Parts: sequence; structure tokens; C-alpha cells
Amino acid sequence: MNAAVPNGADTAWMLTATALVLFMTLPGLALFYSGLVRGKNSLSILVQCFAITGLVSVLWFALGYSLAFGNGGAAQAFIGGFDRALFGGMTRESVSGTIPETLFAMFQMTFAIITPALVIGGYAERIRFSAVLWFSGLWLLLVYVPVAHWVWGGGWLATRGVMDFAGGIVVHVNAGVAALVCAVVIGRRRGFPSVPMPPHSLPLAACGAGMLWVGWFGFNGGSALASNGTASMAVLTTHLGASAGAFAWMLVEWTRYGKPSLLGVITGMVAGLGTITPASGFVGPGGALAIGFTAGIVCFSATQLLKRVLHLDDSLDVSPVHGVGGVVGTLLTGVFAAVALGGSGFTVQKSIGAQLGVQALGILATMVWCGVITWVLLKILDATLGLRVSDEHESEGLDLAQHGEHGYNS
Repeated sequence: MNAAVPNGADTAWMLTATALVLFMTLPGLALFYSGLVRGKNSLSILVQCFAITGLVSVLWFALGYSLAFGNGGAAQAFIGGFDRALFGGMTRESVSGTIPETLFAMFQMTFAIITPALVIGGYAERIRFSAVLWFSGLWLLLVYVPVAHWVWGGGWLATRGVMDFAGGIVVHVNAGVAALVCAVVIGRRRGFPSVPMPPHSLPLAACGAGMLWVGWFGFNGGSALASNGTASMAVLTTHLGASAGAFAWMLVEWTRYGKPSLLGVITGMVAGLGTITPASGFVGPGGALAIGFTAGIVCFSATQLLKRVLHLDDSLDVSPVHGVGGVVGTLLTGVFAAVALGGSGFTVQKSIGAQLGVQALGILATMVWCGVITWVLLKILDATLGLRVSDEHESEGLDLAQHGEHGYNS
């Protein structure tokens, strides 16, 4: 019997998609977040993004990939095993589906990188760099890896038919909940909300946002794991979701405040991207537009509630944009994936109501697991390392206080 041989077209597409997803973090997310903070903290965001990329890559090789996608035996419903630790047993000839397993592992690595990097936005401008590294590494293994296994690695949510094409639950709900817990535990930045803290460079943030938009085609399109019609539909719905999210946010902001802003357009675009992510390979163009428009309106309202009413300092709006967007998109996947509405159909469940129940279960389980583990990790790290920089260093800025460099010498 002949050994499985990778499909050339699928492999070529997945190599491209993998590069695009890494491009989302470096330089996309790094520039987007860096432009949104104050100038004295701009370099610290770049350092955090690069450092998390290196740290997560090593941990994914050592243990993360195996626990997320390995054979867990009797514990398979909840976690993978150690058969792929240190990429053991993986050779040039190893195949996962129609692509080399090395490529599948690398593609999933880029998802593992960007998720803790997204959380940066929840604690930006006030956290010690050592705490960032310890938190990101432990959070990856204790939160991201188990949830990825539940949904994508053959775990208990997968067997129930939860539908998360590219990370509405695994990436966005996870990151949003973690960012919110970080904002609560670490506390507000000095002066928030009375002191204005505008982005220091909106052009820089817009450049990063544009890179995210382009990179997201690999994020969602690549999640088909093949060069086929599903990948093509995912790319189309991704673009429509982002476009509708940006346009809806702009209209709401324009109506409410009298002027449309660049910050509003790019934030709405990110909200549309995060919200279409779980649905991208399952819905049609009409469903994508509906999900994107909903994202722009709902995520705008969530941002206003969090900052202006509750005064919670999620610095870069990770929880109202990614977290709320992930919840909305995951639920609407259970509606617009229906064949009658132009979708691909449900994988296990037979009705919209039943699928919505499974989608809600996946969201709730992830929120509870992520929220509790994140809170415990932060409390332990605060008691041992200390999470926050001193008031003096926060006023000085993390660029100089934590890294001995200036983002701008002028």
C-alpha cells in the first residue's frame, strides 16, 4: 500500500496562508497596536509582539502542538498526548490530510502566536515585561492549547458539532476574555478615564490594520486546509465581513458624533474580521454581510459601554472587539450556516436551534475556563513577580523604563 503523498496545490496554498498568518502578527498586529498607544510606549508593544512570537514558537514545538493535536488516548476528549512532543515522529514524509504535517504544525503555530499577542491590548502601557513573558507562556499551555484541542483536535466540543472555522472561539473569545480579566486584575492606567490617552500615530495603526486585513485571508482561507471552493468562499466572506464591519462602525460613529474617524473605520474593520472568522468557511456572501454589519454595530456599542459607562481600561478594546465579536460571530454561524440561508449546512446538528445550543455551549465553556485560569495565573504572577510597573515607570513610559530605548528620538 502506497504512503500518502501531499497534494501539490494544497501544499502551495497552505505555505502561502501560513506566511500570511504570521504576517498578521509581525508586522501587522505589532504596528496596529503600537500606533494606538502613546508614543512613550510604542516600542514596548513591538518588543512584546516579537518576544511572544519567539516564546510561543518554542513552546509549540516542545509541547503545545502535541497537547493540542496529538493522541490523548483516554483523555482525548479534553487534551492531546505527548506523541508529538518536540515534534517527535514527524518527518518530511509525514502527512496531515493532503499537506505535510510539518506545514500543518507550522500553520497552527501561527494561530498560537497571534492569540496571546492579541491579549497585549488588554494590559498595554502598564505591565512589566517579565510578567508578559511568564503570563503568555503559561496562558498558551493552560488556556489556548486545551481550548484548541476541544474544538479542532478532536475534543469534546468537536464531537458535539461545534462550528468554529478559523477561531471565533479558540482565538477571539479566548483572547477577549483574557484581556478583560487582565484589565480588571491589573487595574486602570494612571489617569484613566479622566486623562485623554489618544493614539500617538493613527497612520501607523492604519498601516498595521491594512496588513491585518490582507493577512486574514490566510487566517480564514487557510483554515480550509486545502486549495478548494471552501477556501475561496472563506476569502470572499472574510473580505465582505471586514468591509461591512468597517462601514457599519463608520455610519454609527458618524451619526452619533457628527464625524467619521479613521480610528473608527479600522476598528470596525477588525471587528468585522473577528466576527466573520468562525463563520467564514460555513456561510455564503449574504450571511457574511449580515454578520459584518452586526459586528460593526454591536462591537461599537460594547466599546462605548466598557469605556464610557463601566470605565474598564481594556486599553486597545480587545474584549469589546475581539471577545464580543467572537461571541456574536460564533452564534450567528449557527444561523447563517444553514443551507436555506446560503450556508454549507451543519456538521452534526440538524436544526438552527440545536446548533445554536452547541455554539452557546462552546462559548460558555471557553469563557469559564479562560476566565478562571487567567485570573489564577495573574494572581500568582502578581504575588511572585509583580504585574505592574511602578507609578514612576508608568509615567516615564515603558519604552525607556523596561527596555532602555526610545521609540522616537525626537
